[in-house]
Amino acid sequence: MDKTIALYMRLSDEDDNLAAHEESNSISHQRKLMLDHIQKLPELKDCNIMEFSDDGYSGADFSRPNFVKMMDLVKAGKIQVIVTKDYSRLGRDYLEVGNYMETLWTRTQKADHETGAADNK
Repeated sequence: MDKTIALYMRLSDEDDNLAAHEESNSISHQRKLMLDHIQKLPELKDCNIMEFSDDGYSGADFSRPNFVKMMDLVKAGKIQVIVTKDYSRLGRDYLEVGNYMETLWTRTQKADHETGAADNK
């Protein structure tokens, strides 16, 4: 099975002065860091990549449009790996971020064992 990687980028309201069609420098920088990192990992460099960006959204709120879209695809099994610059890009509530990580890790491990994928790692 080909893996699909989600790149998740977020920047809060600090760049309010950007035109609607412009992307903040921080989002561009986050993307570059993640793509550079993926290219260094043989197990990820040939994977499919989807990008999700919530530019101008606070990390305190987990109902950000592209975060929700990404999580729906994770739950549907269409995304196997999430890459982000750091945990704070996922959210500012570290307990909630930890809950997402634990829930996704548990779900992935259970699915791997049910399908036999754990035996192929």
